[in-house]
Amino acid sequence: MSGLSALIVGCGDVGGRLACQLLAKGWQVSGLRRSVGQLPAGVAPIAADLSDPSIPQAWPQHSPDYLVYCVAASQHDEAGYQAAYVDGLRHVLAWLALRGQRPRRLLFVSSSSVFAQKDGQWVDESAATEPEGYSGKVMLQAERVALASGIPASVVRLTGIYGPGREWLLSQVRQGYRVVEQPPLYGNRIHAEDAASLMAFLLQADADGVALDDCYIGVDDDPAPLAEVVGWLRAYLGVTQWSDEQRVRRTGSKRCSNARARALGWVPEYPSYKEGYAAILAGQR
Repeated sequence: MSGLSALIVGCGDVGGRLACQLLAKGWQVSGLRRSVGQLPAGVAPIAADLSDPSIPQAWPQHSPDYLVYCVAASQHDEAGYQAAYVDGLRHVLAWLALRGQRPRRLLFVSSSSVFAQKDGQWVDESAATEPEGYSGKVMLQAERVALASGIPASVVRLTGIYGPGREWLLSQVRQGYRVVEQPPLYGNRIHAEDAASLMAFLLQADADGVALDDCYIGVDDDPAPLAEVVGWLRAYLGVTQWSDEQRVRRTGSKRCSNARARALGWVPEYPSYKEGYAAILAGQR
């Protein structure tokens, strides 16, 4: 047993995968979410709604060694993002203060939407953050709350998460949607299992005394043009028809680098969309 403990706030798809990976390493894990019946086995349940400022009844008596804030907005507009990422985080920090608790580190799960680059350029953690949409602006605000919390903090900016149950692109390809080929629209992905493994890796590294940076990008090794991904999936699925009017739309085009995380020793299990989607499709069979 490692004797280490983590509290995962927002223990849903990625948070639940993280919980399972930490449990396998011998950590004690608490998971906070609205409906605790869906928590993985072995996770201590904390039922709470982050929009409610009162401390949850099941809040742990002892400070967790690590706090992971890994929520997903239930409402996809500016108010929903503000409630989930900024107000919810402030509530959790207030609950820690109320109990006199101070984790060794806070891991705040953010998004690559804080980057506005759209000309296919490479982006790393030092790149300018000048988001244009509300999602990136609110995320940046929430990152600042985390970094100013008085707890040592690291931000993990995840790119497009895909995996079992996150199959929007697959459904688009099966329907024969087209995608613009020129100019190439670069997209960035990370398999949900790799998103969790990056966080587990960072927590364990911190516990082992490795000095962490305040920001990491969570992405696979291969930011690829969307047309290439769609072409590969069409061939893999045997889709031969094209839809007349529909096309896969996306905004922006940038290539995010995982060099900083890899320099620490993290290695994605699914280094590109090919391994990731092949695994999803094998699972569906």
